[in-house]
Amino acid sequence: MHRTQSAATLHAARHRFFETGQDPQGLVSDVILNSWRRCRHFGLSADVLLEAGPLEQAALRALHQQYEDIRGLCRPEMEALYSDAKATGSMVILTAPDGLILDAMGSPEFLDKAARVALRPGATWSEAHTGTNAIGTALHDQLPIEVRGAEHYFSAHQVLSCSASPILDGRGRTIGVLDLSGEARVHHVHAMGMVRFAVDQIERRLLERELAGREVIRLHPDATLLGTHREGILVFEDHHLVAANRYALQMLSIDWSEIGRCRYDALFESVLPHKLGIQTLRSADGREFQARQDRIPRRLGRAPRRCETITRHRLEPIFEEHFDRKLERHSQLLNANIPILLQGETGSGKEIVAHELHHRSQRAHGPFVAVNCASLPESLIEAELFGYRTGAFTGARREGAKGLLREADGGILFLDEIGDMPLTLQSRLLRVLQEREITPLGGGQPVHVDFAVISASHRDLDREVTAGRFRADLYYRIAQAKLHLPSLQEHADLAALITKLWTTLGGTDTDIYISDDALQKLAAQPWPGNMRQLLGVLRTLLALAAPATTIRISDLPEELHTSTAIIADHPEASLRVHKHFAMQKTLADCNGNLSAAARRLGISRSTLYRHLRG
Repeated sequence: MHRTQSAATLHAARHRFFETGQDPQGLVSDVILNSWRRCRHFGLSADVLLEAGPLEQAALRALHQQYEDIRGLCRPEMEALYSDAKATGSMVILTAPDGLILDAMGSPEFLDKAARVALRPGATWSEAHTGTNAIGTALHDQLPIEVRGAEHYFSAHQVLSCSASPILDGRGRTIGVLDLSGEARVHHVHAMGMVRFAVDQIERRLLERELAGREVIRLHPDATLLGTHREGILVFEDHHLVAANRYALQMLSIDWSEIGRCRYDALFESVLPHKLGIQTLRSADGREFQARQDRIPRRLGRAPRRCETITRHRLEPIFEEHFDRKLERHSQLLNANIPILLQGETGSGKEIVAHELHHRSQRAHGPFVAVNCASLPESLIEAELFGYRTGAFTGARREGAKGLLREADGGILFLDEIGDMPLTLQSRLLRVLQEREITPLGGGQPVHVDFAVISASHRDLDREVTAGRFRADLYYRIAQAKLHLPSLQEHADLAALITKLWTTLGGTDTDIYISDDALQKLAAQPWPGNMRQLLGVLRTLLALAAPATTIRISDLPEELHTSTAIIADHPEASLRVHKHFAMQKTLADCNGNLSAAARRLGISRSTLYRHLRG
């Protein structure tokens, strides 16, 4: 962060830099001056008015789907930040790692003004595209940045005052930027502090994903600050530092380059803290910290939390032993670069299985890139898969796009619902799988890629090939090994499976149990939506139950008391069931947050609660 200058000083600095070509050294901070110099090097003209046209809805939906994980992770902090800042008429912005705006929340009046200067979802705010600005400059410098009024490179942006901070994962990789922007004429005294606090919370939750089965050291010079957002967190595996937060790095005077290569004994003279209690920890340079060790069980992945989503490494205890042996065998096939086709009914857990195969394979440390072939708009699917060069088509981003296939390089490409891919694209995908080279839209040199392929479909692809709706040559390319996922009705002991799922979701860790009669009632259901439907019901029960209680038959959703025959004979009952399941799924997607689920469904929180309670 830098100190801003007075309006008169900034005016003089702009005159010298933009009109006379002289360097305004001392009139503007080094952060801003260095950014201006970079923008001049990019060939940007300060008087250009950027095009502010809105992104097409189809493209925006595809963008939101691509970054669904980070958007969900940041949503609570965005809402809290906007709640605190709305009195000043500000807006809260979340961007992708390249500065592309994903979400914007704010008052309608300011959102309208911001849209006129391209501060809207779908617009890119990297320095190379949008000049000096808090988002782009924070991305470049990898530091929290404030850019106020005339400090912006483009003249049109002088109406803005912006505070932004990059969001970093436990390895120092940028996953996005959080920004608070308002009108320059309003003095936003605490904006930077609010943004930094929100990013601290996001990064803390993000780091929790690194903790499963590893040794975690929490430290701070002041023992009273252990457990707060200001504590340092170090994550070790086999005594090697594999992840950390910014505070820990600052305390130990090291940087992100140490992640993955630094050992515990290179950082500390003291032995690893005991698992219980706080003890003094002496660093290699003699400084003392108060520290506590945690070891998060691999089964949980992090501290128990109601309505927890099943993480990918948790699959192992869910399926029967015979299916686990199949998973092990197919992970070996994946290691040999043999493409695998997952087939099963809708909701049977094909993506969960794909993640588990990735986790068990030799490519576990590479990317896992999922492509839903059924949900990508046909007009965008080719650009999304293969990427594109600058100016390849109208509306293309200035810097082009890498494409999902290149993003999978070194890891796993998961082609979900491949049976719904348009025939016109099947031939091009086949050529990529055969040649392992990608040519982006707009031309250029082919790029070599290396990834293993897992495909999935609820359709019978043999029949699709016979009917001419799926290319036979592509089918034989992706289905060299097949794995059938059982429906819930095919499980030998559904009650035991439900018990395992309940434990995995964290129910027993919050002393919430399912009575035997309720368990048998759940096990007797037909579950046409398979694992997805069952998980939705269990998450709903967990979200609505008070701690330390037992769920009885009377607590189960009303629709589970309705027999299949009645549903079949009464369409209105079937509609009620579907509506209930839609509510369950939305609540599960919102991690049990009733308010968020109600907003997404367009109903009140009390209405949602009443329907779910039955």
